[in-house]
Amino acid sequence: MQLQVLNSPFNQEQAELLNRILPTLTEPQKFWLSGFLAASQGTVALGTPATHVQLQAVKTKTKEVTILYGSQTGNSQGLAKKAAKQLESKDFQVNISSMNDFKPNNLKKVQNLLIIASTHGEGDPPDNALTCYEFLHSKRAPKLAGLQFSVLALGDSSYEFFCQTGKDFDKRLEELGGTRLYPRFDCDVDFDEPAAEWLQGVLGSLGEAQSGNATQAHESALQSVESQYSRTKPFQAEILENINLNGRGSNKETRHLEISLEGSGLTYDPGDSLGIYPENDPALVDLLLEETRWNPEELVTVKQGDVRPLREALLSYYEITVLTKPLLQKAATLSACKELQDLTAEGNEEKLKAYLARRDLLDLIRDFTPWISSAQEFVTILRKIPARLYSIASSLSANPDEVHLTIGAVRYDAHGRGRNGVCSIQTAERLNPGDILKVYVQHNENFKLPQSPETPIIMIGPGTGVAPFRSFMQEREEIGATSKSWLFFGDQHFLTDFLYQIEWQKWLQNGTLTKLDVAFSRDTKQKVYVQHRMLEQSKELFEWLQEGAALYICGDEKHMAHDVHKTLLEIIEKEGVMSREQAVEYLANLQQQKRYQRDVY
Repeated sequence: MQLQVLNSPFNQEQAELLNRILPTLTEPQKFWLSGFLAASQGTVALGTPATHVQLQAVKTKTKEVTILYGSQTGNSQGLAKKAAKQLESKDFQVNISSMNDFKPNNLKKVQNLLIIASTHGEGDPPDNALTCYEFLHSKRAPKLAGLQFSVLALGDSSYEFFCQTGKDFDKRLEELGGTRLYPRFDCDVDFDEPAAEWLQGVLGSLGEAQSGNATQAHESALQSVESQYSRTKPFQAEILENINLNGRGSNKETRHLEISLEGSGLTYDPGDSLGIYPENDPALVDLLLEETRWNPEELVTVKQGDVRPLREALLSYYEITVLTKPLLQKAATLSACKELQDLTAEGNEEKLKAYLARRDLLDLIRDFTPWISSAQEFVTILRKIPARLYSIASSLSANPDEVHLTIGAVRYDAHGRGRNGVCSIQTAERLNPGDILKVYVQHNENFKLPQSPETPIIMIGPGTGVAPFRSFMQEREEIGATSKSWLFFGDQHFLTDFLYQIEWQKWLQNGTLTKLDVAFSRDTKQKVYVQHRMLEQSKELFEWLQEGAALYICGDEKHMAHDVHKTLLEIIEKEGVMSREQAVEYLANLQQQKRYQRDVY
């Protein structure tokens, strides 16, 4: 149905103009415009089924907003804090909380709810969102007929279950009777601008629409007002040391980086991470240019106001080592190859998933010729290269103006060609003292030493997962902590792979570290891992937990962390004489008390 002079309060010219514009608006645009008009005039709501534009009385809206975040590495928490600042600047009363610290039954008392949640692993909620997630998906979940909500979902489109946690929250809140204040936004790894757009839409729906262009909105909404360096304004940091920690003959290469933060104003706590914006392998970029026959000096626009030579853009701006479903779907419109169009067609999801595994942009270019696009057209479908996060391996108290990292070099063969980790191989092969890296600190409140230095700690970190525990030990030594501490460490060989061996032995001698159990899997006929050492010490480990110890896991999630979690349940069952259900509840209570924390990837 179209607007006409007879069925609306508009004159002919206005009606014609609105009839041209309204069908082109997306739902988020309609919501934003509704809020803007409500704030400025107070009476219009767009997008109703009957007339497209229907006049209605605008109810008085509460100025109270609750923000709940589910965060594994700190991104969702950081966005939640920035959103809270923006809302408070508009005189909203904001209640902000980790999902872990919020009683989900209290949602019955909430009118305006914003959820900011990342997706972890294979579509799983982050650890600090798990309790809330399970409650809302249980029969105990309350009816939420009076709730208005909006969800900002963070994820990585290279994973199958992209933004699944946010999607699940969004769907479940609607099922429980809630009404969307503003549509869900699904953000990929480069989430800053979409998150800013989402917040502006929320403000508009709350009757606080802002004037100004998108850039101004982005600056005012989600960019920090601090002058400190950040994710969107990384610091140019100098490499001080770059050392291989593995001995001669090792199957591994693990780099110890010492990086200067002098002059940055950046600070961190043990448990935080350092974000690095890496550069792609020049050899891979040159192979791409050779295959496409594009001019490496051709200027391409990577974003508004940012024009670079093509080779430089492929080196430092675009992701070229990971293929995603959205990328292939866009690429299919730029290729004359029917095979690619068939691969991305509906019904071929499993074939597409199989193709994406361990392939990169060079494979795509080679496999689906001919291409019918210019270099500029092609690069617009690529996403920005994401930062890599590494657990910090130092204490700022012990190393003023420095940050240390422990990075394992990633090399493997797939589909007949050698592959390299982007940042790890840049670190291993192309970075020397004096070189510069773009870095920022990623604070992680979900992986922190106990508030009291009297609390015992148990640390489980094989391989490079030992990094944050080096920072824990340095910090405890600086503050003179005297409580018990226990490290489980594992790797392949004692002689070549015992990372930071001398330092652990020093801490054992001076009492900073109480116990050390190691597992070197390739030194015995039967492979031994950290979980086997835990089972050998099950009685004492449970006693430590009963005494109030905090337990930390860092490392590979899919295998190590899963196996360690399973082993913990076995130990609690056995030593605590509990059923499996009771053991699960025991661990969940530890998590609720922040005595079971994981930094897994």
